[in-house]
Amino acid sequence: MAQRGENNDYIPKNQSMTEGNDDQGFWGLTVMAAAERNFTAPEEGPDWLALTQAVYNTMLQRWDTDHCGGGLRWQIFTWNSGYNYKNTISQACLFQIAGRLARFTGNSTYVDTAHQIYDWLHDIGFIETSNGIARVYDGANVEGSCTNIVKIEWSYNIGILLGGAAYLYNATEDSYWLDVTSELLQGSKGFARDNIIYERACQDAKSCNNDQRFFKGVFARCLGLTTLLVPELYQDAREILESSANAAAQSCSGGTDGHTCGLNWETGKWDEMYGLGEQVSALETFSSLVVPLRDAPFTFNDSGVAEGDADAGLNSGRVDLMHPEVNIQSKDRAGAAIITAILLGMLVVGTVWMVW
Repeated sequence: MAQRGENNDYIPKNQSMTEGNDDQGFWGLTVMAAAERNFTAPEEGPDWLALTQAVYNTMLQRWDTDHCGGGLRWQIFTWNSGYNYKNTISQACLFQIAGRLARFTGNSTYVDTAHQIYDWLHDIGFIETSNGIARVYDGANVEGSCTNIVKIEWSYNIGILLGGAAYLYNATEDSYWLDVTSELLQGSKGFARDNIIYERACQDAKSCNNDQRFFKGVFARCLGLTTLLVPELYQDAREILESSANAAAQSCSGGTDGHTCGLNWETGKWDEMYGLGEQVSALETFSSLVVPLRDAPFTFNDSGVAEGDADAGLNSGRVDLMHPEVNIQSKDRAGAAIITAILLGMLVVGTVWMVW
């Protein structure tokens, strides 16, 4: 086990680099995977579970009931573009983190959080369910109480929610979560033509940006988790993965190395698209076929796993992003006046020189 450091705040070292709730959420899912696979703990400081709990706690502290009745904003800081947008992926990441922590620790508080998030997504209209099929939309601006919903559908949005629901059902054996997982899986089939995964919002138009070319990989990983955690839905999810893996293998035949993977897996060959997103998406799809052959993710019931800290991140203090404290002293005003005078002088000299 990792030895506890003197700093009990457990704030991830690279938190300053993650300016969006989705960024922090994906980081939390990554370190949670390390806990679930019992990776060697860091030599100093918190273990993998405590780091995940720090992400969970700091994200949950930003749950905003003043706008749209709840939900996380896309961006953490007021000065970032997208701060006024509440998107599904930020909620989905926290939802899956809660589900994974619930399964790992057995603490029902995490289940309560998952219910809160999923209910809000449904109530606000980011998730619509009809005839046992869920549709998941991108998000909305807080202006107008999130009523003007951007109804673009991305595979990773529904995928992350699917994976979270699978964890929750495996943890609780509650039929409610089995129904949710089933609805999300049925909705996921909208991202598979002839059971081959595709990114329907951009792939056919060849307009996928670098992020969107990665989404299929996230989606495939969550399908694989579903086959492992929800035996009742194994066959449905497995069929998509098998067809997609066979198609992706044919796509991974291009480039100078002869095994560069493409974006469109339906062509039976390389489509001359390449990049990190294409490679990762294909690899995740191949890897997801072997997920059911390995042990389930560890929990507290297994020996040697991380100990964690349920209060991680709660002692760090909170920053008021709307009204930061600024202590301006006389010397600060004098310095600002001097700098302003210098800049004005440079502007005048530059103007005279240009006219001359």
